[in-house]
Amino acid sequence: MRVVVCIGGSVLAPELDPSRVKGHAAVIEGLATEGCSVAAVVGGGGVARDYIGTARELGANEVQLDQIGIDVTRINARLLIAALGPQTDPKVAHDYEEAGDAVRRGDVSVMGGVMPGQTTDAVAAALAEYVGADLLVYATSVDGVYSADPDADADAEKYDRLTPEALVDVIAPMSRGAGASAPVDLLAAKLIQRSGMRTIVLDGTDPERIGAAVRRGDHGGTDVVPAGADGEPTYWAEG
Repeated sequence: MRVVVCIGGSVLAPELDPSRVKGHAAVIEGLATEGCSVAAVVGGGGVARDYIGTARELGANEVQLDQIGIDVTRINARLLIAALGPQTDPKVAHDYEEAGDAVRRGDVSVMGGVMPGQTTDAVAAALAEYVGADLLVYATSVDGVYSADPDADADAEKYDRLTPEALVDVIAPMSRGAGASAPVDLLAAKLIQRSGMRTIVLDGTDPERIGAAVRRGDHGGTDVVPAGADGEPTYWAEG
């Protein structure tokens, strides 16, 4: 089984807590030890937003701001690599080819951002398509995909299961303008739709939820399942 796990920066490092990073690393190592082929993509979180906000006030343009955000995601990726064992590529992958080469030789690969204008949500979806992953997991700070921002709308409905096409329809209105509230961004959703990638969006603040989702499909989040993909995948049915 091949899996790409996207860990939000606000999930991995809302503050510098070694035990939190070690917990996520332990889950990834456990999956790799059990025979999963694993790649991780790490976001920038609040630290990236702080740097970007400060740089904006200093006059940086949008491309420069994106580059600062990418730098922060790569620092967070280095944190995760530091907690992982020898089965990990010690370098942060800077593009899909580097990550794919590491995965194909049996190493865990960790990446952050890649280019201006593209979030790590989209990087994870593109990487999953590039390496032919069986599963893409978004470990976010919310427990799935809702019809609206649950923090702002008490009537927001949580979806247990969506098709990729429905995911795009749900995400699109939440992705417009500053402060977008979508759990994954619109480009990521469109890449998931294009590839037909089976995807899970879950609350990753407890890293054990990631392990349970990958091993058994056991999670309290949202399954994104291509139309016609009925039943459990073989890697869960045999688990």
